[in-house]
Amino acid sequence: MELLVSTAAFIVAIGLLVTVHEFGHFWVARKSGVKVLRFSIGFGKVLKSYQRGETTYTLCAIPLGGFVKMLDEAETEVAKSEQHRAFNRQSVYTRIAIVGAGPLANFLLAIVLYGLVFVIGTQGVKPIVGTVEPESIAQQSGLDTGDQLLSLNQVEVRSIGEFSSTFVESLDQQPMHIKARSSASELKDVY
Repeated sequence: MELLVSTAAFIVAIGLLVTVHEFGHFWVARKSGVKVLRFSIGFGKVLKSYQRGETTYTLCAIPLGGFVKMLDEAETEVAKSEQHRAFNRQSVYTRIAIVGAGPLANFLLAIVLYGLVFVIGTQGVKPIVGTVEPESIAQQSGLDTGDQLLSLNQVEVRSIGEFSSTFVESLDQQPMHIKARSSASELKDVY
């Protein structure tokens, strides 16, 4: 079951990246006046296809890539009335913009997704004290099994990862001050 979920998540993630990437090429090509013949997500056998305007949109069986097919004299003969809309007839700057729009779209997607993660937050393992061994530093300082670590040297910690990185950064500070909450919800100051 886990393999199935991982595979499905991989396909969705790649599908999103490919769609955004190809849409970047597509959007800039259309805004530049280049005729787009086909917008395809995936390769291989066509699963779904429809025509809208002058562009055919397709979803194919292998979702590991995609393409945007533009009118181009290098691939087919182009009518005289359509030559101004061919990719190869565009200025070098327009062609660079069209080609670079895919990676730029993925870069912008990354900024948006990281922004969402920053705003929404991330989940992590709560900094809860595990087994406290007799005569250990944790026991000597007053920590008990089940205590939740709240801060280290006035730096709030929300996950064990944050506590660990703050601990490493604080190694040269003696003594370290830890605020914790016991399983009975009483606050503790530990040095």
